[in-house]
Amino acid sequence: MNYELLQSAVERQFEIMGEALNQLSKIDSTSILKINDYKKIISFRNVLINGYADIDNRLVWNIIESKLQPLIKEIESLLDE
Repeated sequence: MNYELLQSAVERQFEIMGEALNQLSKIDSTSILKINDYKKIISFRNVLINGYADIDNRLVWNIIESKLQPLIKEIESLLDE
């Protein structure tokens, strides 16, 4: 398996999520407040995009394991409104 390609794909999806939340924060200041840690997610997107530092793969994996599912639930809830 090409782990570099997989890593790149995962990071790209985090970039897209962060940008989407960034845009939401600009157009709907009420809805964005329903997403916990939206500021951290946007900041993480900025780190990924701008390459401020090498990304620790353990950090990315930790986010996947501990933060992604709750984020999905928050977004689904928001979309159901």
